[in-house]
Amino acid sequence: MASGGWGPDNGPRNNGGQAPTGPGWGNPYGPPPSGPYGPPPGQAPYPPQPIPPQGGPYPYGPPRVPVAPRRRNPLRRVPGLNIISAIIHSAHRVATRLFVQDGGVRINDPLVVRVQIFRSVLGLLATLALAFYYGKGEQAWHGAAEDGFGNLLITPVLLIVTGPLVVLGFILYAPPHLRSALRARLKGPLKTVAWYVGSVAVFVTVCVVAINSGYLDKLPKWAAAVSALVVLTVIVWGLPFLFFASLYSAKTAFNTAHVHPMLPAVLTAVLVWAVAVFNLIDQGMPKGPVAAQLCSLLGGPLSVTAVALWELRRMRTRHGVVLRG
Repeated sequence: MASGGWGPDNGPRNNGGQAPTGPGWGNPYGPPPSGPYGPPPGQAPYPPQPIPPQGGPYPYGPPRVPVAPRRRNPLRRVPGLNIISAIIHSAHRVATRLFVQDGGVRINDPLVVRVQIFRSVLGLLATLALAFYYGKGEQAWHGAAEDGFGNLLITPVLLIVTGPLVVLGFILYAPPHLRSALRARLKGPLKTVAWYVGSVAVFVTVCVVAINSGYLDKLPKWAAAVSALVVLTVIVWGLPFLFFASLYSAKTAFNTAHVHPMLPAVLTAVLVWAVAVFNLIDQGMPKGPVAAQLCSLLGGPLSVTAVALWELRRMRTRHGVVLRG
């Protein structure tokens, strides 16, 4: 039967009415158009684009790590003590910022820190034991406390006096090609010394002004009130600040690690003998038998020197820090 000129009849070779294959067959007008709304579903209109790298397993960057809540000081909830706690915290923060700076070159060895803490606790217990056995009751305890506080105050002064000589000898002992670099690093320790000396000078000046407070009667009432408030603030805040400043200045040797990592240990070993000589000249030999006197006089310097020498050896063997390579 004729098909009107559109193709062959539906004979047995037409595979049940399916479109035959081969040349000359198919749609005479080409493939069907894609339509006004783009390609049919399942076909992407654009070639696949590469996916940019992500910062983590999540498509929007790494997940946020929950931050633990800060611990609040329980003393701040007690009326009166919260003001004292805030003053001490503020003084400690400023003293730490000024007098604890390693310059990025100091070696923080946890084992050395633990040994130093153990030696300090052992020395404190030995001092209290000698004061208990060979002292006279409460006077011995008061004497030990006064000696400890006095050593804390006199240590920065002795460090300022003996430190330049030790630093000079340290630089002269270094190889000639390193001396100019070591001298260039003295800016940090000198700045720390200037901060300490300036703080002590301001505090002493304010205390002298407070003692000689007769001039306040000659000022107007508002000026006298403002002056008294300033003097009281400097004294109340300056006491804990000078305590922490003296403690950290002695501990870091005025940030002399800026010059060389070995210098704080060397200064500590020299300083402890200077303090022992000063105490011997000022107070004489300790009380008790000869063995107790020698232990009290030489125990601290010998133990501190031994720890300092061990620290220097550990820097050389474990961290590769040397002065004369």
